[in-house]
Amino acid sequence: MNDITLRTIRVLVENSLTVATAESLTGGLLAGELVSVPGASAAFLGGVVSYHTTLKRDLLGVSGERLAETGPVDAIVAEQMAEGVRHTCAIDGRPADVGLATTGVAGPDPDAQTGQTAGTVYVAVATHRGVRSVRLALAGDRAAIREATVEAAIREALVEVEALVTRATR
Repeated sequence: MNDITLRTIRVLVENSLTVATAESLTGGLLAGELVSVPGASAAFLGGVVSYHTTLKRDLLGVSGERLAETGPVDAIVAEQMAEGVRHTCAIDGRPADVGLATTGVAGPDPDAQTGQTAGTVYVAVATHRGVRSVRLALAGDRAAIREATVEAAIREALVEVEALVTRATR
């Protein structure tokens, strides 16, 4: 657990906000990092590891047409994953306040469908205010790319959570 993870969970819990994750290349590392914080159960609802493209479509509502057109390593795919997981992990009809998604190429080989190189990653964050994604160009081996993706996702989540809290207190 790092300081940004601790801060993110703390802000979520203090403001009764929830988070859910949709992971591809990180394969559960993002969820694992979030739940490494004691008390995370007050904020973390759950997650979907959708490594296979079909699961992105069937569990998270990602457009099959988009997946066929661009492959899974795409900004819009990441955004649809983030929005989809908010609803997939809804509790009693209430979506997660924050949906986080990761998709990309961890390597060592390029993406088979698109040829995108290892280190090409998209992280997306969705809230009731909207959804946005960030493209990352990461370097290193497979483990380093996956770890850097988790850190970036949590950093982006903290930005959105702090914006939600700031707007709520105005």
